[in-house]
Order: sequence, then C-alpha cells, then structure tokens
Amino acid sequence: MLFIPPQTLEANPNPSPVSENPIVTDVDVLIDVGHGGVDSGTTYGELLEKDINLQMAKLTYQALRKKGYNVLVNRVDDYALSGENRWFRSRSRHLKDLAQRSHLANEIHPRAVISLHVNWAARSSKTGPIVLHQKSDESKRLAHCLQSSLNQLYGTNEEMVYGKTFYLLKHVQVPAVIVEMGFISNDRDRTQMTQPKKQRKLAESIAAGVIQFLEHPAEH
Repeated sequence: MLFIPPQTLEANPNPSPVSENPIVTDVDVLIDVGHGGVDSGTTYGELLEKDINLQMAKLTYQALRKKGYNVLVNRVDDYALSGENRWFRSRSRHLKDLAQRSHLANEIHPRAVISLHVNWAARSSKTGPIVLHQKSDESKRLAHCLQSSLNQLYGTNEEMVYGKTFYLLKHVQVPAVIVEMGFISNDRDRTQMTQPKKQRKLAESIAAGVIQFLEHPAEH
C-alpha cells in the first residue's frame, strides 16, 4: 500500500508515491482519485476523466494543506490502483481497484474521504455538481457541506444523493462521499474542470466544503 507524504506534493509538481507502509496517524482527509491507468473513466473527445480527477486532486490537496490540514492522496500519476492489490481474490480488475481504495481508507482511518469524479449525460444541457453519500449521518453532513459549497460556485440548486449501490461508499468505514464535480458533456462544466484558473476555484470550493465539515462537528 502506498502513501503520499505532504511534502511530496508540495515540493514536486509531478510527485511519485514513496514510503511503503509507514505509520500514518491523525489524517484529516483522504482524497480518492477516481479511475487511472487502463481505466480512463468517462471521456469527451481526447479529454479523459482520469486526468481531470488527478489534476483536481492535486489542487484540492494544496488548498487543504495551505489551511493546515493533514491530507493524503491515493494516486499521484496515471496508474490503476488494482495493480497494488495482491490480496483481493477476484479476477475483476475493477473490483480489485475499488477494494484497494476502500482498504486504504479503512487502514488510515481519516476524518473524511472525498472521491473525485466527473459526470456525463446524453443531454449536453445537463449541468452541475452532484455529491453522493453513505447512509450515515456524518457522511450526509459531509455531502451537505460539499454540495452547498459547489452549488454556490456553479449557481445551481442540486441536491445530494444517497449512493446506495456504490462499492466505495458501502465499504469505507469513515465518513465518505463521491464528488461528481461536473458534466464533461456540458460546455460550461467542462470549462470549469479544465481551465486552470477555474480549476483552482473548483478546488477551493471543494476544500471549503470539507473544512466546513471538519471545523463544525455535529451537535449531539
């Protein structure tokens, strides 16, 4: 299992995973970078979801680190996490990939997991971010914080969604969400996710939602 120490992403624009199986404690956020390697995710022409996810993960990491949070990223280059999984007995590369992501989250037990993805729709008019959550109240609260922050950026009124069927959300034992950052099939969303200045705004919006969750725990 590979971990990314904070100084790696800050010192190197193209970092590599180092330090196998170190002791990692007090992690605030794990950023799960969707897809990778042979799995490109959704596409638009030559534009690949896996590349957008990776760039947005790096920018979100930087935004959270600047605020002093301890953050880990599970992929910092173009490779499939299934290649690191030698313990899950399945012929399915896809399941091995998802199992590796879930196992990492449960091993380091962060306060929150955000899995970054890109959406697609047959109608190019479909727009806006969608955050999917687990059944737990804390996951719902994390999703609400992120959905509100992203709606403000996009000028939308999207509602968060219960991701009942999603493997990652079913198997991760800490508050986790899937962040569909926008629709690659929509011109405006695609610009938001690929134009450098707008990417930074998007990363800051994601970070703001996570920080809202971390700094304002639910009252019991």
